[in-house]
Amino acid sequence: MQFSDQARAAKDASRSLATASRAVKDAALHAMADALAAAEEDVLAANARDVSAAEESGAAPALVDRLRLTPARVTAMVDGLRQLAGLPDPVGDVVRGWTNPNGVQVRQLRVPLGVVGIIYEARPNVTADAAGICLKSGNAALLRGSSSALQSNTAVTAALRRGLQAVGVDPDVVQLVAGGREVTKEMMAARGLVDVLIPRGGAGLINAVVTGSQVPVIETGTGNCHLVVDATADQDVALGIMVDAKVRRPSVCNSLETMLVHRDIAAEFLPRALAVLAQHEVTVHGDADVVALDDRVVPATEEDFTEEALSLDLSVAVVDDLDAALAHVRRYSSGHSETIVTGSVRAADRFTAEVDAAAVLVNTSSRFVDGGEFGFGAEIGISTQKLHARGPMGLAEMTSTKYVVVGDGQVRG
Repeated sequence: MQFSDQARAAKDASRSLATASRAVKDAALHAMADALAAAEEDVLAANARDVSAAEESGAAPALVDRLRLTPARVTAMVDGLRQLAGLPDPVGDVVRGWTNPNGVQVRQLRVPLGVVGIIYEARPNVTADAAGICLKSGNAALLRGSSSALQSNTAVTAALRRGLQAVGVDPDVVQLVAGGREVTKEMMAARGLVDVLIPRGGAGLINAVVTGSQVPVIETGTGNCHLVVDATADQDVALGIMVDAKVRRPSVCNSLETMLVHRDIAAEFLPRALAVLAQHEVTVHGDADVVALDDRVVPATEEDFTEEALSLDLSVAVVDDLDAALAHVRRYSSGHSETIVTGSVRAADRFTAEVDAAAVLVNTSSRFVDGGEFGFGAEIGISTQKLHARGPMGLAEMTSTKYVVVGDGQVRG
């Protein structure tokens, strides 16, 4: 099927979905979950072929990790769909309302966006997450996954569409868009058929969509995330957060990329931190102060502090004070998630007030910046822009609003 035909089918299907009851949408989500669970063997077999092809092509370990599905990850996809069914329906919520002195009633209501195009790299779990969030929020989803995950995405989408058909919901509310770069360009030019595009992937993909699209874009961003270890930090807490944010899953956007350590505790804290990082096979790229402490530290370059590594590489620098830490974060942050470990209320307040990011954390791991951890169910992505949606995008972020104005004959005159 040509993309234009898919887009028109999605547009038609979105109209009925926009007015569907919560009971209908929740039944569809459970049916999608059942169908995906039943198809686990087929999904994992398709994914194994994608992973094998990626490894044979020399793909980076971070990409292979994002691509790989396991039984646990498939179960998480299934559970995510069921969790969405248990969440309140945002469509029809009254954001605000009032009655004017002339008796005219004004209400601002949440409504679906319409047709949402999602362009993403690897991560076949996004296929289920995005389809589920779009459906619950009343939107049709056009899913443009990367060629590296084509077989996985095809198997997942087929299962989801079987679930929709089983409960009588138009399966065209969830469609996989296949093809080369020309299809992506078609999506970016499909103003009037596609209501919004959401790119999810590396900086190159995101920049290409943001700069080249004629369709409105919700920008998800890369995660050049910092951890500031303040002079008053509990060092054991800082070490635990460092390991969780850097080591547990380094290939995701909320993982730690740079650690800044206050000079007052650097001599005590850094040897401990470097020893722990070495145990986890993390390569440290450090400034001159850090290099002087350990022969295993690689001298850091400007690129180390600028780029998202998505690997077991961590940039580390010593800063003279909180002002210097804030200046470093302002210079290099991608606006995703920034963390401070501190025992000072004043330092925490300054950090949360002055750091410009979608999420600012105090004494906890940036790995919590996630739609599921926030209680949103699954997420479409994490937006680093400042308009419409910022941070993890759940159901509410996948809606727009409209005003309903009701009177009994009033005229403005």
